[in-house]
Amino acid sequence: MASVRLHEVSKRYAPDLPPTIDRVSLEVAHGEFFILLGPSGCGKSTLLRSVAGLEEISAGEVLIGDRRVDGLPPRERDIAMVFQSYALYPHMSVRENLAFGLRMRNTPRAEIERRVCEVAPILGLEELLDRRPRQLSGGQRQRVALGRAIVREPAVFLLDEPLSNLDAKLRGSMRVELKRLHQRLGATMIYVTHDQVEAMTLGDRIAILQGGRLQQVGAPLEVYARPANVFVAKFIGSPPMNVLPARREGELGLRLGEGRWELPPALAAARPPGAPVQVGVRPEDLRLGAAGSGLPARVAVVEPLGAETLVTLDSEAGPLVARTGPEARPRPGDPVGLAAPPEALHLFDADDGVRLAPTPAPMLVGESPA
Repeated sequence: MASVRLHEVSKRYAPDLPPTIDRVSLEVAHGEFFILLGPSGCGKSTLLRSVAGLEEISAGEVLIGDRRVDGLPPRERDIAMVFQSYALYPHMSVRENLAFGLRMRNTPRAEIERRVCEVAPILGLEELLDRRPRQLSGGQRQRVALGRAIVREPAVFLLDEPLSNLDAKLRGSMRVELKRLHQRLGATMIYVTHDQVEAMTLGDRIAILQGGRLQQVGAPLEVYARPANVFVAKFIGSPPMNVLPARREGELGLRLGEGRWELPPALAAARPPGAPVQVGVRPEDLRLGAAGSGLPARVAVVEPLGAETLVTLDSEAGPLVARTGPEARPRPGDPVGLAAPPEALHLFDADDGVRLAPTPAPMLVGESPA
């Protein structure tokens, strides 16, 4: 296995077009499960294909281990790629599909048999080795595609939305299988997805892209708890974070239309009274109270999901979604007052949407830094 480093990588398809990838720098550690996440058209698949050598970069460097590879063809980069489509040969058995890449590299027959026999039990393919792809389910076909990559024993695995063709239930079970597979192999994996549930559950770290630019890199829960900007805040989480326009008021206050919330002192100090801001609050941190308190709102839609209930609300400041317990029974049209704990609020710049960090408390005389 090996690390992967990207330094100021850009990709532009034509001089008069904006870059598909714009000066992206990343480092993927040895053995890390690293996620490239973003909406369609953000450049994540292009970035993965640039690592694979299927796209020629316009600027920058790509290194696998200590070797610069951006000038090398794909077969010389020691990578294996799994695509959204299974790309299995329909006239070949599972055994032949697994062995095909090794045969093309003139691997000795005994070594091919050894690797196939090692990989088949890992993916539960022992009983399927003599079947053709048409005799397999979607999940089984995807396991064969993964197996074909594993037998190569590459330095890096590259996976481009490999679960997107599966139904929701099968995607869930395949996520678990992929997690177990990574833990067993200890392999370096770079995984592209637009599904933030996949990103949160699979990744050691996530890189979020938008418009070809890197927005934030971090551990899943770190990105969820401290989004770098409004785009990340709204993209990570299901339902996403509520973000509303607001204005600082008084020492700790925050004015949202006709409503008022309070900020913790350190966060309130990030902008002076009267300054416009954007305030964010996760649906699980929003509290439904009696009408006339907090932020006035009216219940629009109630979605009971068993273990939780999602409540969509309309307010003068904008629409919001609250996640409540199953015991909550609001009805469409009910007036409510919305509150949020001060420590659960996030502040973003009113213009560029960048996160506003709390101002550290002044150090007392004689106090040593932590």
